[in-house]
Amino acid sequence: MNIAFVLINTDMGSEAEVSKALREIEEVKDVYGVYGVYDLVVRLEAESMQQLKDAIGNKIRRLKNVRSTLTMIVIE
Repeated sequence: MNIAFVLINTDMGSEAEVSKALREIEEVKDVYGVYGVYDLVVRLEAESMQQLKDAIGNKIRRLKNVRSTLTMIVIE
């Protein structure tokens, strides 16, 4: 299983909307609202690295009100 954490900055006031949209993505397992530099922390799991990359690049980064992301892929 491939795992990644994605730190997300959203447009101000849109954290709940983005969080809801993230929970609809199959690879997203957990979504946490956080204080600090980032607004949300997301844990993803996928069968392949390509599926993980597609989820991040084609699903998460294209969501409305997502300003920026920082991805950390777990290397176990």
